Amino acid sequence: MGANYRASQRAKSTADFINKLKIVEEEADESMYFLELFMEIMKDKEIGKAQNLHREAEEILAITVASINTARRKQQNKKT
Repeated sequence: MGANYRASQRAKSTADFINKLKIVEEEADESMYFLELFMEIMKDKEIGKAQNLHREAEEILAITVASINTARRKQQNKKT
């Protein structure tokens, strides 16, 4: 996620920025999926760390989606 977010900061246009953030969104969702799998097979005492990482991934996903929506709104406002 981090490398893709960093790439978004060097986007060549708003559309490129949105595309790069969409990759971050996909990576965050994929990370959450794998954490969910890990939590299914982990022992109870180990789940806490995975749960914390999962919550963090959820926050990153929410921030990323909000950023995408903001960029899209700004892009639409420029067109009108």
